[in-house]
Amino acid sequence: MRTLGPPTPRADLGTPPPRRAKLLARLDLAIVPEREVVTSAGSSAAPLPTPATPPRPAAAHSALTPDLLDTLGQPANLARLLILTGGFIWYFHFWFWQQHRIAYDNPSDWGHTYFVPLVCVYLLWQVRDGFTRAPKEAFWPGLLALVLGIVSYLFFVVGVPNHLGQGLSMVLTLFGVVLLMLGPRAMRFLFFPVAYMVFAITLPEKWMIELTFPLQLIASKGSYILLKIIGVSLSLKGNVLNVIDSNGDPQPLNVAEQCAGMRTLVSFVALGAAICLVGATAWWKRVVLMAMTIPIAVGLNILRVAVLAYLAQYNPELSRGEAHTFIGMLLLIPGFFSYLGIVWVLNKAAPESAAPETGAASPHGSKAVSA
Repeated sequence: MRTLGPPTPRADLGTPPPRRAKLLARLDLAIVPEREVVTSAGSSAAPLPTPATPPRPAAAHSALTPDLLDTLGQPANLARLLILTGGFIWYFHFWFWQQHRIAYDNPSDWGHTYFVPLVCVYLLWQVRDGFTRAPKEAFWPGLLALVLGIVSYLFFVVGVPNHLGQGLSMVLTLFGVVLLMLGPRAMRFLFFPVAYMVFAITLPEKWMIELTFPLQLIASKGSYILLKIIGVSLSLKGNVLNVIDSNGDPQPLNVAEQCAGMRTLVSFVALGAAICLVGATAWWKRVVLMAMTIPIAVGLNILRVAVLAYLAQYNPELSRGEAHTFIGMLLLIPGFFSYLGIVWVLNKAAPESAAPETGAASPHGSKAVSA
């Protein structure tokens, strides 16, 4: 029978084999950061860095700031918008019809009013990101502006008929509706699109005569000097230019009647205001642009009168009628590029690093950031 002796001593369990040590070290690294790995020789190796936690994917931009079209496309919001729009047009339909008749009968003076709502929509599109992020809530003080606008419109229709008063009441009512339903924090992004609607309102004839007559005198004298420089035979008496045609007969050109291009002054101011809101964010630049509207309108009207007088040498009919109106509408094109040139010069002279955190449209049209 074999006798069992004492157990044979094993290797020291405190020092694991090299492969086991590496395995334990890897397991420990998953739990304890920067643990020293013990090698088979007993020396400590350099601490291994803890694996970096992968960053979480950022939320999509559309989830944080829903697109304006998506917001308006929701059934409840779309139904409210259609009801409000229909009620607004129904209540102010008389003013809309009268304004259409005035603009249609006088396209060279008030044809720009057809494009004012489109400019308002574009200004809203420029600030769509800030508008969708802004908190929207009912603001009951806006009810005061809404009621005041409705009552004022009724007064200027039934009590004292006045087209200008009706138009201003319409804008005030629109302001009250937006403020009541969306609140002041959303209204600051819609203030300029709503306020720009004032350029869709026709001014009284008496006001236009008083405003434009002094400017017509300047235009007649300026065009007389310009035509003299290029060698056209003519004489000036008051607001009447007598141009000598190719047959040697004088052709009178009345600046106040036939060439009342200064009546497009409101069109130039409206165009300048739109470019101010879109092309510049600094207030001092906007003031400069608005101050340049009168000189640009006067200068372009001098060019208008000179062109009509020059054409009257060969065909007097080209200085009146449809040709007169067409040339007046063409003046908006050089006026537009004149404003763009001023914006370019101002931005080159004083670059803007950021757009203001207001409802004004930034030239880049997305986010409104504080300067």
